[in-house]
Order: sequence, then structure tokens, then C-alpha cells
Amino acid sequence: MIILASAVSVETSIPQDLPPETPAEGAATAEAVDPLEAAKAEVAKLRDQLLRTAADFDNFRKRSRRELGEMEKRAREDLIKDLLPVFDNLERATAHAETATDVKALSDGIGLVMRQFQDALSKIGIERIKTQGEAFDPAFHEAVQQFETTEHAPGMVMHEVQAGYRSGEKLVRPSIVVVAKAPAN
Repeated sequence: MIILASAVSVETSIPQDLPPETPAEGAATAEAVDPLEAAKAEVAKLRDQLLRTAADFDNFRKRSRRELGEMEKRAREDLIKDLLPVFDNLERATAHAETATDVKALSDGIGLVMRQFQDALSKIGIERIKTQGEAFDPAFHEAVQQFETTEHAPGMVMHEVQAGYRSGEKLVRPSIVVVAKAPAN
């Protein structure tokens, strides 16, 4: 009798709207997932992620190039804005030179324009390389001639033929110089 009562209590605990699941059916549904199909689904998922990542990277690269181009354009515009006043003053000095009778005043005006130009260059981080009285440095100087002299120590820059410029430690243009050498005795 006890066995019968427990069988009745088990039946009453199963909901009536769901069919009872037999152990053989539960095992069949777990085995129904084919490992090959699961691997194929995982490969498709990873391939989709890879394609999305590649597309995101391509978009990033295009955006970076576009932003870099825009920054270069803005830098060029800023440089031009800094140099235009120098150009305006050079035009004025040239126009004044045609009618000027006072050479000293003209020379002073051109000196002011040169200082304005040097200020514009220093504002953008470009400075002139020091040469006169400096030791020859092949990293910043280009020697076009050696001159025998006793007035300067051998290897010292005697004369600057053309000014050189650098931006920080980066060479923009080397200075073209004449270098002293010891007399041949």
C-alpha cells in the first residue's frame, strides 16, 4: 500500500499540461546537437566578428588619414597667416625703395622685416643654426671650402655662405660654411 501511495503522489506533482518526459527522450535531445554543426556555427560567428573587426579597422584607417590631412591643411594655413604680414611689409619696403632717398631708413625698414620674419619662424619652432665661431658639425653644417688661417682654430667655422635651419633637433636645411684649417708649414 505504501508503494501505491507514493506512485500517486508522483503523478499529482507533474503538471497536467506538459507531457511527461521519458529518460530516453531527454538523452536523444542532448545527442541531437551535432558537434560538427556546432563547430560550423562557431566558425561562422568568428568569421562574422573578424569581418566586422576588419571593417572597423579600415574605417579607422580612413578616418585617421582624413584627420591627418585636415591637420596638415590647418598647419599650412596657420603658417601662411604667420608669414603674410612679413610678405606685406616686404611689399611696402619694395614700394618705398623705388622712391626712397634715405638709404639708411630703407635699410632699417628691411632690418625690421627680417626680425619680423625671424620671429614668425621661431613662433613655429624653426631656429637658425649658429655657425660663426662654432666648431664644424657635419650634422648641421655643410663645408664648401677650407681656408688656411691662423686667426681661427682648425675645424672652426669662419664664414657662413648660406644659413641653415632646424626644427627642434631635426635639420631643415644645413648651413653652408667655410671652415678654418691650419696653415701648411
